[in-house]
Amino acid sequence: MCGRYTLSSDVKTLQTRFSLKAAPQELTPRYNLAPGQNAPVIACRNGYRMGMFKWGLTPKWARDASIGARMINARAETIAEKPAYRKPFASQRCLVPADGFYEWKRAGAKARIPYHFTLKGGGPFAFAGLWDNGTFTIVTTAPNALLKPVHDRMPVILTPEGESLWLDPKSSPARLKELLLPFDPEAMRAVEVSSRVNSPKYDDPACAAPPPEPAGQRELF
Repeated sequence: MCGRYTLSSDVKTLQTRFSLKAAPQELTPRYNLAPGQNAPVIACRNGYRMGMFKWGLTPKWARDASIGARMINARAETIAEKPAYRKPFASQRCLVPADGFYEWKRAGAKARIPYHFTLKGGGPFAFAGLWDNGTFTIVTTAPNALLKPVHDRMPVILTPEGESLWLDPKSSPARLKELLLPFDPEAMRAVEVSSRVNSPKYDDPACAAPPPEPAGQRELF
């Protein structure tokens, strides 16, 4: 799954990277984005446009808005069949900009060690997402070799070509499903970070910083 992520890039960088015609100018760096919070997503509406949506998909037909808390991720394997995701997959796909995400590795019965996953080249990228009624979800798939020791799922990270296909209303369901694969592990890195990220009340650079003990940043691979 994907339950926390980072987006520290500024508006100008995001506009250039994603060829945006419009973007919220009030965006601030985020180091611990959590479910239930508002975050930028990109959809295709007369060109690529960015807007602020709530993380946790709540379909228009849902009687209880709290359903969104259980729908922060959509499994790629069943995305075309599940009632909440079927229509968004067909016509309401979006990109979820990020520059990293967190997963926790179990260490014993209770302890969990947080890791921050990024691209080796740095900079922003996009998760495959779906939107509805001012809310969104992140699509997940099987883990790549880097993620597998930590978690049994990972968010779908799209290549720049894949981003265009994902937003293209003419893309066929079969072609779209081909995009929902684990990202190249050789293009990513994972670094152990501070347990500060465990709490969504913290949202600052220290969340993605090395743990105080042991000293130094430890890469997973």
